[in-house]
Amino acid sequence: MMQDKTFGYRIAKTIDADVAVCGGGVAGAMAAVAAARAGASVVLVERYGFLGGNATAGAVAQFNSWQTANGRRVVAGLADEVVARLGRYGGAGEHATFVMSTGHRMDRVEYAPEVLKLVLDDMVQEAGVRPLLHASVLDVRVTGRHIDSVHVLTKSGVVELRAQVLIDASGDIDALQRAGATFLELDDGEALQPATMMFRFGPIDFARFEALSKTEIAALARRGYDDGQLARAALHSSRDPFSADGWFNIGRLGIDATDAMALGAAEIEGRRQAWKAAQYLRRCVPGCEEGQLRAFGTQVGVRETRRIVGDHVLTSEELLRPEQFPDAIAAGAYPIDIHPAAGGELRYEGLGGDHAYQIPYRSLIPVGFDNALAVGRGVSATHSAHAAIRVMTISMAVGQAAGVAAAMAAQPKQYGKVRAVPMSALRERLLADGAQLA
Repeated sequence: MMQDKTFGYRIAKTIDADVAVCGGGVAGAMAAVAAARAGASVVLVERYGFLGGNATAGAVAQFNSWQTANGRRVVAGLADEVVARLGRYGGAGEHATFVMSTGHRMDRVEYAPEVLKLVLDDMVQEAGVRPLLHASVLDVRVTGRHIDSVHVLTKSGVVELRAQVLIDASGDIDALQRAGATFLELDDGEALQPATMMFRFGPIDFARFEALSKTEIAALARRGYDDGQLARAALHSSRDPFSADGWFNIGRLGIDATDAMALGAAEIEGRRQAWKAAQYLRRCVPGCEEGQLRAFGTQVGVRETRRIVGDHVLTSEELLRPEQFPDAIAAGAYPIDIHPAAGGELRYEGLGGDHAYQIPYRSLIPVGFDNALAVGRGVSATHSAHAAIRVMTISMAVGQAAGVAAAMAAQPKQYGKVRAVPMSALRERLLADGAQLA
């Protein structure tokens, strides 16, 4: 029988800041850097000993969709700086267009996840951000509509963070969940998008592997799925800049990643899926005969969990029109890309032409709170709209915008009120910093 129990704990240390960012994935890291560069004092909380989230721990290894189908750039700003810094380390490939194993065309930058850890370290430290690593959100204290503090569990005990503004970039929106935020429900017929265990495999003879036609790749992917060797009918991969290895994104794990037991079970199953897939690559895919499984992602890459109810709920209809928002703070052109929780296929609705969409600032603001923002895959969007805006390029752009907005809200006499941020000033600052808003 379940019983409610209350346990007390002692605060080991209190840290004051203008902005507290919970979650050090690419959205959170960009938010922290942008806020610090805008003059705010910033503490960045991350559960691992490194930053990057899905981009490093999840080992996604490619930043997709920087431009429209016609080639017009819609993501820039800090995201561009990340790629430039990766390049200086030798840890990024060229911006290029490719055809996925499903036959869809996409643009991307391939990168080395380990090098991205260094790049994000450099950026937060140079900006003056105080990173609090190996730390997890324990509790959030709220008075009315104001978040007073975040309690974080660390190796040295519970640390209290008192900030004017909270940015929840935790992916699962754990801080706002503990504060009592309201989240969007799935509609009938919808299911959470599945997670994937990335894996590194090599060496690959890329001359032979990349010479395969779209038809040949699709047939190999379908054969592997039908034979039970692949969890989905795909052979999506990206190339490691330092070697002849590739990172493969071909797993499928239908879970709610906010369920701790289910998440652990999925990571075990994800490694099994990756091992089976690696054996199939060796046996059946030209160019992969000499390869072997080199590494797993530190964690599964999670596509979808909680999405806040925000001041505006972004819809797929607004993306497809596309709606022009007066408070647009970021843009994107990634398609509506829904991976079903089971089966080998996906729903992919490309945009085509010069089509791009906007993300409004109101979709970052959780209802019921005056001094909080959400970024990354937890912003306020329907299931189908989220399937487009969840990718890491767009998340970096949204994170940058949230960081600047939080710094503005943390100014004296603003009292952290994120709705009081003047849109004209926010948008002007983002444009001056190289962001694209349309």
